Amino acid sequence: MSDTHSRRQFAKITAATAAALTFKPFYILHARPKADGEVIGHGNHRYKVHQGWGNLDASQFPVNNCHEMVQDSKGRLIMVGDEIKNNILIYDRSGKLLESWGHEFPGGHGLTLWNANGEEFLFISDPNIGKVFKTDLKGKILLTIEHPSKVGAYKENDPFKPTETAIGPDGTIYIADGYGSQWILRYTPKGEFIDKFGGSGDGDAQFSTAHGIAIDSRDKANPTLIVTSRAHNAFKKFTLDGKYLSTIFLPGAFVCRPVFKDDTLYAGVCWSRLRYLNQTPNSGFVTILDKSNKVISNPGGTKPTYQNGELQLMVQEKPIFMHCHDVCVDNDHNIYVCQWNAKKTYPVKLERV
Repeated sequence: MSDTHSRRQFAKITAATAAALTFKPFYILHARPKADGEVIGHGNHRYKVHQGWGNLDASQFPVNNCHEMVQDSKGRLIMVGDEIKNNILIYDRSGKLLESWGHEFPGGHGLTLWNANGEEFLFISDPNIGKVFKTDLKGKILLTIEHPSKVGAYKENDPFKPTETAIGPDGTIYIADGYGSQWILRYTPKGEFIDKFGGSGDGDAQFSTAHGIAIDSRDKANPTLIVTSRAHNAFKKFTLDGKYLSTIFLPGAFVCRPVFKDDTLYAGVCWSRLRYLNQTPNSGFVTILDKSNKVISNPGGTKPTYQNGELQLMVQEKPIFMHCHDVCVDNDHNIYVCQWNAKKTYPVKLERV
């Protein structure tokens, strides 16, 4: 999709929907919403909301922002946040706390689980201190990747604020510099720099908030890389060596990282376009795409609609979420939602119905 076509498509979509949206209520939240037991979503992807699923004693296990969550091979749900009293909280599926650790990640943001032939590791991205850490599941730091100027990839003054990582089939480490200089950087499994691609801009192969990254292995013979371009309301698809392939345009949805479960792609939407069709504070929902990258459900958002094959503007419909920063999907296809800037809210469970 060309940049010109993207702008033309978005203009057409917003013009077609602006009149309808004028008469809809806008949900700008002033307090934590109450939606326990409510069923949200569309089609075969509908969910019952359990807002208190992850609640803990905040005096012992506080959170600021619940940034991301992954599930390990034992079924444990591992969450990263930016509260240094306990950067990592580990739950079972009932919401019981199993373990907590981590005091050295003041901006604990991105969390990736890598299963290396049965041995599992975590990659933690901290944009506040500009580093990526590889740890074991107990928190022992095994590898640290620092500012790319140390390997000649950046100038010393170039911002490096990594938000996410992905690990390729061969162990290649991909780092998304989503709050910094907007590059995707590739490293060997030992942390040796390979190259970078992308950068800031509105071109097809460039990014505006390269917030998330994941390996798309749905076509097992031809795995690809999916990168978030959040301010573009898009995911962008690349080869594993960084060649641009296509754009998945998601008008109205400021998506975070792509999360794959079986043939389905899930993502938290950190902001929705609401009032005057701009990025609206305290809004968001979850979006779900099928194996053809067609949106099939928006829990908390409006029903996805296609006209002449083009996805129409999606917005928050119900004030259930504030800023959906990440989702984790378990083996029963329940969704666990982490929220940013949401009044210190613990993870919310969406039970598949």
